[in-house]
Amino acid sequence: MEQRRSLHPETPDALAGTEPGSAGLGRRRFLGLLLAAPTVAAAAQLGQLADPAAAHAALPEPSDIFDLNDLLTEAALPTSNLISVQVNPDGTASFALPRVESGQGITTMVAMIIAEELDLPVEKVDVTLADARPELMFNQFTGGSNTAISIYTPVRVAAAIARGRLLQAASAQLGEPVSLLTSKLGVITSVAGTQLPYGELAEKAASDVTKQVEAVLKPESEFRVLGKPQNRLDARDAVTGRKQFSMDLDVPDALPTMVCRPPTIKGTPESVANLDAVRDMPGITDVAVISTGVAVRGRTFGQCIDAVNALEVAWGPGSVDGESDETVLEKIKAAEIPLVVPDVGETVEGEFTFHFRNNAALEPNTAVADVRDDGVEIWSCLQSPILCKQEVAAKLGIPQELVTVHVQQGGGAFGRRMFNDVVLEAVEISKAMGKRVKLMWHRTDECRQGRTHPMCTSRIRAGYTGDKVLTFEQRHTSVATDYTMGFAEAITSLAARLPPLGLGNFAGFSLPVFELTVGVPYKFGVTTQLLNEIMQYDTFPTGSNRNLFNPDVRTAQELIVDQLAAKLGKDRYEFRRSFLDDERLIAVLDKVAEVGQWGRSTEPGIAQGLAVHKEYKGASATLVEIDCRPETVNREIRNAVTGPRVTKVVLAVDTGLALNPRGLEAQMQGGISDGIAQALTSSLHLKDGTFLEGSWDDYFYTRQWNAPPEVEIIIMPPTTGKPGGAGEFAVPSAMAATACAYGAATGTMPTSFPINHGELSFTPKPTVPPLPQSPTNGLDFAY
Repeated sequence: MEQRRSLHPETPDALAGTEPGSAGLGRRRFLGLLLAAPTVAAAAQLGQLADPAAAHAALPEPSDIFDLNDLLTEAALPTSNLISVQVNPDGTASFALPRVESGQGITTMVAMIIAEELDLPVEKVDVTLADARPELMFNQFTGGSNTAISIYTPVRVAAAIARGRLLQAASAQLGEPVSLLTSKLGVITSVAGTQLPYGELAEKAASDVTKQVEAVLKPESEFRVLGKPQNRLDARDAVTGRKQFSMDLDVPDALPTMVCRPPTIKGTPESVANLDAVRDMPGITDVAVISTGVAVRGRTFGQCIDAVNALEVAWGPGSVDGESDETVLEKIKAAEIPLVVPDVGETVEGEFTFHFRNNAALEPNTAVADVRDDGVEIWSCLQSPILCKQEVAAKLGIPQELVTVHVQQGGGAFGRRMFNDVVLEAVEISKAMGKRVKLMWHRTDECRQGRTHPMCTSRIRAGYTGDKVLTFEQRHTSVATDYTMGFAEAITSLAARLPPLGLGNFAGFSLPVFELTVGVPYKFGVTTQLLNEIMQYDTFPTGSNRNLFNPDVRTAQELIVDQLAAKLGKDRYEFRRSFLDDERLIAVLDKVAEVGQWGRSTEPGIAQGLAVHKEYKGASATLVEIDCRPETVNREIRNAVTGPRVTKVVLAVDTGLALNPRGLEAQMQGGISDGIAQALTSSLHLKDGTFLEGSWDDYFYTRQWNAPPEVEIIIMPPTTGKPGGAGEFAVPSAMAATACAYGAATGTMPTSFPINHGELSFTPKPTVPPLPQSPTNGLDFAY
């Protein structure tokens, strides 16, 4: 006989939606809203029944007390009641997700949450992306690996209320108490065996008024969906080409559009010698000079590329003309904040350089814009759609109510789509031409005029005596990171732009974000971490490329930790373990050391590295094995930077409650590839005001022949009962462990990243014409 879940409201595990006022509310009871709607719909109303704040250890770092995720979650909380779960007459459930899906698998994760609490099959939950909704304020912002953390409880509450109403409707129809009914896979069953599908009850369970009700969430012990591996619901469509991304949009009359861009960063057009001749080229319908270049609209993107390359444009100066890697690095070093702690005993010191890195998304920037007299309509993949709506309205001088923004699914954003520059360009072009446009950036646009992770340095000095580390100072200095996307809306965006020299961007955003994300996960003595930035936020178009400061900050720290271990005569694993400040970190470190066979005998030139990281309410550790033998370093592969190869990675991750272990594993695999690339191969080279890389073939992200043949992801058992962030979580420990392994294999601590940056192994593509010829020899290298 199937075990029934108790539904009686007086029991501790009551799960149905009830009217407020029941006695004995437990930790799983929440207040929510039953919404006035044609079918049953419900939303969360959080805050009244929150758990008391957890106690913190003595002398915690700022990010241990209140981190960026806490900030994002608290900001989203006041409008959590405005996102709702709807049950439909066909028995499915619908949810408009106020976040963007760009490859991280959150639509599947949210479908699992709803399916769990509503007792529906996952495939019967339809998760779409919400249009820009200004009333959501900070609740429609995708960033900081915060989606699972901030969405988890509100969605569960809404689904629990909806399920409770369905049970009450079934009780009324069957004449049986709710406590004797069971729900499973979208069907409610009575003791007598009568079955009522959700679809038959959806309208009967609806409410004609919005009112406050209570919901009690399912205990974790009864989970049937959450915590179990689930394939992505869109996986088949993605691999078969049926999934629709922004670049696949087919909006009627929105013809392909591209922009001829300047030869240096942020240059502007002064004059065009051959506008009429380009307008007469085959397929070209329009040509218009805009603030960032010259736009062309044509029947095909191939015709647009030809037209872009045919334009003869006189360009004004850019924002960094004459600057190169060396000049920017000199300015950064001049701005470093001095180390101040007096020398105590012996010291270990290091200064590390991290070069510019590409922040391009996997899918090219794409936006469809239709600017009309009666309003504007936008289609694009956006992490900050409310800000996009407001920026478009401000640009055109119209009320934001006249701007409609449709959020589209995208491919691999990595923070790039927090900024709405492609939309603002598309709007400017559509207005100038008076027509719908489908603007797409070329890959060369992304490399040379797109956003970058800023160049930075990290200087560290650690003081020790005997077997104790007494001081640990870190000074991180960087080209300014642009935070003018704010936190999803115009008020904080404008605050970031405060003069002089972007004071609001630095004081209001860079410094707080630094404080709320970085930390030293070791029980060292006097520990200080300070940030300084050079240049105004918009001198370089910068962004936060899949994790803000921590890949660089933590890599520098872990390399110094290796040096400290050597000075104190300790094993690198044992040294870390003895100083770690968190039991969860110790657990993941122990796990990777065990599974990765830490300390095993290897050939000369092959070595292991370790690193840990805590952030996003979780803990991770990575063990990397690297091959730096000459036969590996000097192997030859066409059009490639080879060098050392990571041959094995073991990563253990504790995110509290892993909602979808299979999705979490995929996120960790992607983060490992990022970390390896940032340590070994991937960077942009700045020369005379432009980046030399012109596409992915020049930018050496981890390739198949450079990826580790052995990767093992270990998802630790749930430790907190609550989900943590995952999107960026693997990058810092993977990058740091790779750097430490390289140092162990070569006997020299690396200080410049990626380690191959000094070797330009490609011929730069020309800047005029701006778009390189596509390769025509692909079949010559096909197998």
